Amino acid sequence: MSANETTTPNLSNLRPPAGSRHRKVRVGRGMGSKLGKTAGKGNKGGKSRSGFRLRRGFEGGQMPLHRRLPKRGFRNIFGKDFAAVNVGQLGRFAAGETVTPERLRELGMVRDRSLPVKILGDGDLGAALTVRAHAFSRSAKEKISAAGGTAELVG
Repeated sequence: MSANETTTPNLSNLRPPAGSRHRKVRVGRGMGSKLGKTAGKGNKGGKSRSGFRLRRGFEGGQMPLHRRLPKRGFRNIFGKDFAAVNVGQLGRFAAGETVTPERLRELGMVRDRSLPVKILGDGDLGAALTVRAHAFSRSAKEKISAAGGTAELVG
């Protein structure tokens, strides 16, 4: 056999690189194995037991942060969030113009694109506008109609 044959690998002499394969460590197989008795898990406690899982927010038995903080206020889980625009802000539109949620977003009056738009009644409206929105407050509807405009609901 020549020196060239030993350096060129072929199917008959394939071997993994030296040091890339290790014997599996067999834990808990007696004191002679270096990892007998507690199998490298220390002594007692949750982490030494099988099936142990540290639950989210656990702080080692200390009262967790979410229980230390006081409960404040009320959150209506059925409440709907709206992007609010006041009637007074609609003064920048010319008389007879149609105001839509898309137009309000273009002008930067509504930042959040995912929220429906609600028109609120703060301020005064001088021009007659056709205002389309997802919701209106009662006072906003009154002020829009008093100015000679119409308030239309968007589906």
